[in-house]
Amino acid sequence: MATKRGVGIDIQGLRKAYNGTPVLAGVDLHIDAGEIMMIVGGSGEGKSVLLRQIAGLEPPDAGNVRFGDIDLAAYLQLPPQKKPFRLSMVFQSSALLNSLTVAENVGLRLREHGTHTEQDIRQIVTSCLQQVDLAGAEAKLPGELSGGMRKRVAIARALAVEPEVILYDEPTADLDPILTEEIGRLIKRIQESRGTTQVVVAHNLALAGEIGTHIAVLHGGQIVDHQPAQSLGRSSNPHTQAFIRATHLKL
Repeated sequence: MATKRGVGIDIQGLRKAYNGTPVLAGVDLHIDAGEIMMIVGGSGEGKSVLLRQIAGLEPPDAGNVRFGDIDLAAYLQLPPQKKPFRLSMVFQSSALLNSLTVAENVGLRLREHGTHTEQDIRQIVTSCLQQVDLAGAEAKLPGELSGGMRKRVAIARALAVEPEVILYDEPTADLDPILTEEIGRLIKRIQESRGTTQVVVAHNLALAGEIGTHIAVLHGGQIVDHQPAQSLGRSSNPHTQAFIRATHLKL
């Protein structure tokens, strides 16, 4: 097991509304450094909204997100070279640039930062593609890839900056069960080899139980249950039990 090098995350009283309609209504959640936190819930419960708040892509209406000993707002104000940790996000759509090759997509943030030589970038890109089982795909374009391959390229791009935190928005959406298992194993492998803190928004409760360290259940704009993954099936929370029954899952 790798030495944990992730960063812990504390979310307190997070609120967000759109056009007067509350989506997050006071979210409180602690995420340990180096763990895989799975955030599950029904459609429209605000899981992706919560993830965007954690990533700093949208400002909250109220509340606070803290990474280790620094507030997210303060972190976002720092120039890249002074940030005490690196944060990456894997979007549901993969968000690859279709005009760039796989290698160019993976190395994009490294080039933007301007802190690496071209030789270094090529080596990092090769290493990251090997880690996601896409060695030799450097020259392909996103349009030539399957859905599962695009997801893995997006994860390789996230890994390229050596992040302490990776956020995933529905990384297995639209994938068949075999590809879902592959992505799940990859996320678990990243934890074991890098000790990275990973937060995964998912609707797939089976996947959450297989790879998660803890599972948080979002309902009504709040975290209504938070359990070690292996304990979720024994939860006394009625919404959790209803969610498990609706998915026909035995935990």
